Amino acid sequence: MTSTNKKFVIIGGGPSGLTAAHQLVSQNVDATVLEKLSIVGGIARTESYRGFSFDMGGHRFFTKSKEVRAFWDDVLKDSFIERDRLSRIYYRKRFFHYPLKPLNTLFSLGIGESILIFASYVRWKLFPYKVEETFEQWVTNRFGKRLFKIFFESYTEKVWGIPCTELKAEWAAQRIKGLSLKTAVLNMFLKPRSTVTTLIDHFHYPKLGPGMMWRAVTSRIEDRGGKVEMDSNVVRIERTGNHIDRVIVMRDGIEVAYEGTDFISSMALTELIKKLDPPAPEEVLDAAKELKYRDFLTVCLIIKQPELFEDNWIYIHDPQVKVGRIQNYKNWSPDMVPDQKLSSLGLEYFCNVGDEVWNQDDADLIELGKREVDQLGLAKYESIEDGCVFRVENSYPVYDSDYRSHLTHLREFVESLDNIQTVGRNGLHRYNNQDHAMLTGMLAVRNMLHGEDHDLWAVNTEQVYHEEIHSDEETDYKLTDSQPGSENNQKTVNR
Repeated sequence: MTSTNKKFVIIGGGPSGLTAAHQLVSQNVDATVLEKLSIVGGIARTESYRGFSFDMGGHRFFTKSKEVRAFWDDVLKDSFIERDRLSRIYYRKRFFHYPLKPLNTLFSLGIGESILIFASYVRWKLFPYKVEETFEQWVTNRFGKRLFKIFFESYTEKVWGIPCTELKAEWAAQRIKGLSLKTAVLNMFLKPRSTVTTLIDHFHYPKLGPGMMWRAVTSRIEDRGGKVEMDSNVVRIERTGNHIDRVIVMRDGIEVAYEGTDFISSMALTELIKKLDPPAPEEVLDAAKELKYRDFLTVCLIIKQPELFEDNWIYIHDPQVKVGRIQNYKNWSPDMVPDQKLSSLGLEYFCNVGDEVWNQDDADLIELGKREVDQLGLAKYESIEDGCVFRVENSYPVYDSDYRSHLTHLREFVESLDNIQTVGRNGLHRYNNQDHAMLTGMLAVRNMLHGEDHDLWAVNTEQVYHEEIHSDEETDYKLTDSQPGSENNQKTVNR
């Protein structure tokens, strides 16, 4: 079958699905995107209320991939602004830079606490955990137990909803900038062998948030003959043996069928499995029931003050409040606030669909947010004039103690299907950044359209800090093949 005879159906209108569709229509291939919501962007969408724009989670545009960077620049051209990054930890009514800076951290905690932290650091450097299976073990080996307790334990458990002893270590290296007292002291006197660029200190951002990018990509897809169908909730994926035949969606109370030759899915892997007809084998369905995601909601507040605090976002390490992280949208882009006499905040509450926080009435959540932001001293209760709430499902794939075995069962089954590939954070159950999700969409198209053999599951397996690029590194992802049979091979991330 030639590429002109192929007909792609893509489940999910987030970064990976829309990128895949864009790649297809650019090569004159028929592509239809099915999006459950009435807004594109998936987890990286931008919601709006009263002319204010609200980024669901905060999505900086930085990447080590020249191909992704070129894609962004081509689509939005002059609509990017460059922002200085400032994110801090709020702990004991003090602010600490994050990534942690040794001198700022130690001086802010005080001499007594600093001595205890240093002693703990030395102890765990001399006698570390020999095996780093859990998040707690990984952080303790690099920071010491005391600093782990102060800056990582409570916040991490608030985000994931499970103990740090059950959370796997493998994503920590990519998400946490290491603190090395030895390195900090040596760098005062010696020139480091490798210079870190300003990538972690600056980032690009669309003037109206990440949704601006995905609305523009959607327009391009449609201009080139593709379709992006909104409010299309997948209810069934029909197959004959190992071959997908069609996707059935519910729209306006009516079932609509989309047939195709090839399928790409960025919906949650567990949902894909559960909606197959005929059903997947029982052991695969059992594994799908055990694989977990973490959700969150954002309480957006409009405040009658032109300026609040200088951070783009703040991590809240205070057990007296439920909020986990706070976005200051005006510091992401002034254009996200239509009236410069006002400000807007996004208070993120990590939860699970159906739990007490998720089911709470919007009015009660707004009241909770107003009280907590006042309690933290970040804005006065009486200055908050309005608010709204947005809920985001399947935000974070959970790396709990059993997830590897469950994911292995699902992966093996999905790979037995001959005309579908899963992409993106949820489709691969991998804690990917936006650029990694886009790469999986690009690679899926290359696999299915041109017969290439890229391992999408290997994208974002490099165990280095995502935001750090060294001057002696080549700043691009190499889209190359890996040897089969090795789970840790990195098809797309070799330098």
